[in-house]
Amino acid sequence: MSYVAKVLQPGETVRYVTGLHWFVYLHAIGFAILAIGAVVLALQLIDPTGQLAALVLAAALALAAAIAWLRGFIQRRTTEIAVTDRRIIYKRGLLRRDTVEMNMSKVESVNVDQSIAGRIFGYGTVTIHGTGGDLEPMRNIAAPIRFRNHVTAA
Repeated sequence: MSYVAKVLQPGETVRYVTGLHWFVYLHAIGFAILAIGAVVLALQLIDPTGQLAALVLAAALALAAAIAWLRGFIQRRTTEIAVTDRRIIYKRGLLRRDTVEMNMSKVESVNVDQSIAGRIFGYGTVTIHGTGGDLEPMRNIAAPIRFRNHVTAA
C-alpha cells in the first residue's frame, strides 16, 4: 500500500499522482554506453595486455552502471507525489522517510522550471510557494506542467 493511500483522510480523494521521470536513470545509461564502448575497444585490440585493461575498464563501468541504475530505481520507487482535493503530498526515501504536505488553501503559487531537455522529454523542477513557507523543490518530476495544472485548478 502506498504512503499516499495510507495518509488519506476520510472523504479525501486523490486528483493526480506523479513521480520521478525516467531521466533518473541517465547516469546508468551513460555508464552502460561507456562500458559497451570499452568492450568494443577490447575486441579491436591485438595486444593481450591492452585487451585485459579494456575489459577491466568495461567491468568497472558496468558495475558503475548497475549501481547508478539501482540508485535511480530506488529513488523512483520510493518517491510519491500526489495532489488531493485538500492537499499536496510529497514523500521520498526508503529507510529514512521525508514527507512534506501542504494544504491546498495555503498554496500561493507554483513555479515550474524546465531546461530545454526537460521540455523535450517532459520533466522539470516544481516549487510550491505557500503562506508560511515553501515546499522544497521537487526535482525531476514527470509531467510538471500537468502537476501544476492539478494544483492550481482547485
